Amino acid sequence: MDLLQMDQYNRPKLCKTCGGVMVYKGVGEYQCEDCKAVDYDDYGKVRLYVEKNKGATAAEAAIATGVPRGKIMQMLKDERLQVSAESKTFLKCEVCDRMIRAGRFCSACEARYHHDVEASLREGATERKRKIMSGHSVMNEVAVGEKRFKRDK
Repeated sequence: MDLLQMDQYNRPKLCKTCGGVMVYKGVGEYQCEDCKAVDYDDYGKVRLYVEKNKGATAAEAAIATGVPRGKIMQMLKDERLQVSAESKTFLKCEVCDRMIRAGRFCSACEARYHHDVEASLREGATERKRKIMSGHSVMNEVAVGEKRFKRDK
């Protein structure tokens, strides 16, 4: 994960209580080196809220945590969070509009997408091999060498 992406969730760097350095403990939780106070980044706040309030919507979580709804939706699309089975709302697959709990695509559309990507990579690799092989045929090497060593009269 690159450094720019780490700060997208408002990672606490300094302790609000004593000013000490906050150390990452996992799942969006940080603890002060000095006074042991605990704080959470945006992901940790939303995850904690959703764990305590099963079936909460993104709008409810946004109001309760102060994390913008758009950021919560991005966490769902990035599969960092998942819509609980108790929830009244779901995400929709971006291709077929089927209801999903996390990510951007349903399993069928995601499989189709990966199959298409792999097929295009195979096709590209075959084309590259064909070009390489056509440039290094035996006849071309003979012709090139022949011209190179003949003297003009």
